[in-house]
Amino acid sequence: MNDIIAEPPEEGVRLTPMQMRRRRARSIAIAIALFAFVAIFYAVTIAKIGGNIVKGGMGAAGGV
Repeated sequence: MNDIIAEPPEEGVRLTPMQMRRRRARSIAIAIALFAFVAIFYAVTIAKIGGNIVKGGMGAAGGV
């Protein structure tokens, strides 16, 4: 009996170097867009909360 276990062939798609560069560029672009989206939401939230504090509190609990 032969106890040597053969490794299965690699499955999946092999990307060319050009495809890998394009995938990386696309991933970086998505990360930048996501960061900008989060930053805009953060800035708008801070602006809204800051405006409420200047006007006299944040509802019933803020004016006490």
